[in-house]
Amino acid sequence: MSTASSSFVSDHFPAGLKVLVVDDDPTCLRILEKMLRTCLYEVTKCNRAEHALNLLRKNRSGYDIVISEVHMPDMDGFKLLEQVVLEMDLPVIMMSADDSKNLVMKGVTHGACDYLIKPVRIEALKNIWQHVVRKRKNEWKDIEQSGSVEEGGDRQPKPSEEPDYSSSGNEGIGIGIGIARLLFLS
Repeated sequence: MSTASSSFVSDHFPAGLKVLVVDDDPTCLRILEKMLRTCLYEVTKCNRAEHALNLLRKNRSGYDIVISEVHMPDMDGFKLLEQVVLEMDLPVIMMSADDSKNLVMKGVTHGACDYLIKPVRIEALKNIWQHVVRKRKNEWKDIEQSGSVEEGGDRQPKPSEEPDYSSSGNEGIGIGIGIARLLFLS
């Protein structure tokens, strides 16, 4: 197991996952905060997208994931998504009561890792950690591959390396199995 992955996965993971929630509806914001805290996540809430963007710019490493409403008066949620993906490269989950196929597709094609339909269920929030792990897993692969490219050769997997359990059909399940192995093997 690499040191990068072992430093990220603690004995209590995903407790402590740092979530920034953005919604202009104070009732939804309170409900989301309560559900996220029930999942043992650290929650910062914002009722304005501009304020959320300023928080992210000031403390880029202070958050693991962003959950944002699509429709907000000060800034469109997709504009916030675009800025976060470009500047911070954090996983962003879009949410809205609007479940139109076009809106969901717009979120996904603009870089959202998920789209939650309101009212958001706690079961969906319990699993948001998977997006953070998937993002970091891809970063670790990029770092490992760039290291081998700089050394002048193509990287061949070693038989002792952990296999990739993810698949396009069941990514969440594959990541979950991989995390369970990391937790129990460390």
